[in-house]
Amino acid sequence: MDAANFDPAPVRRYLQGLQTSLADAIGALDGASFAADAWQRPAGGSLRGEGVTKILEEGELIERGGIGFSDVAGDALPPSASAARPQLAGRGFEAMGVSLVMHPRNPHCPTAHMNVRLLVATKAGEAPVFWFGGGMDLTPYYGYEEDAKHFHRVCRDALAPFGDDLYPRFKHWCDEYFFLKHRNETRGVGGIFFDDFDALGFERSFAMMRSVGDAFVNAYLPILRKRRATPYGERERTFQNYRRGRYVEFNLVFDRGTHFGLQSGGRAESILLSMPPVANWRYGWQPEPGTHEAKLYTDFLRPRAWLDEPNEGTAP
Repeated sequence: MDAANFDPAPVRRYLQGLQTSLADAIGALDGASFAADAWQRPAGGSLRGEGVTKILEEGELIERGGIGFSDVAGDALPPSASAARPQLAGRGFEAMGVSLVMHPRNPHCPTAHMNVRLLVATKAGEAPVFWFGGGMDLTPYYGYEEDAKHFHRVCRDALAPFGDDLYPRFKHWCDEYFFLKHRNETRGVGGIFFDDFDALGFERSFAMMRSVGDAFVNAYLPILRKRRATPYGERERTFQNYRRGRYVEFNLVFDRGTHFGLQSGGRAESILLSMPPVANWRYGWQPEPGTHEAKLYTDFLRPRAWLDEPNEGTAP
């Protein structure tokens, strides 16, 4: 690792700018503005830092969307961060990142998540240890193969300058990570996911993270433009809210980012901005065979090599 060239300040500036550009682009598409909620943790405690939560609720397009920036430091890494690197347990840390989740109103518009982050583990007298993480994934309620392929194509192209092996590697990682083990189903159609990444050195790893963050608008907004006017009724909204329950389950049970924030004593209101505005659970419910709802389970909630498949028919 090029520790001699390590400087987190440019990462912080990039992340702040990314939050602003994402809020501007999505707000313009919705026709509404994100409200900004700045917060700060005072120095002197076990956790220090600051951030800005940008939130849009009850928009015409986005029923609930959040884009959070945070830069926090603490005296000891939380268990969720040191689990993969137990030799770093007990080190101080600084973690900064942007996390986004969009829950559109129209059930034909998928939910989307994107996160990019830097974590630095520190110890007096030793060089800092850093790694980058992030990715993006798509969670449809009514599946469209062309949308899944578009999303994956943008993900692939964002990683291509940094190595041909990264997209298949990060795509597989995403399929494995965003998987509800107790349901035996993927959260959605995947995308890319990476963590504990420093293989390219600091500058190139940072450049790769920037490429992922910058690609999100092109990956997601064309899908929203295409699907936002698709007609829907009570049946589709009921199914959307049922499937949103799966999103809640994953974030609370499995998501490392949620666990990191809560274990480190972070700001709960910002950590939980990913939750949908409405979700429900129905005991033992199964979709009727042959319906569009059943097609989500059979055709979309499983790992697929989206970019290796020929174009086929789509859902409604």
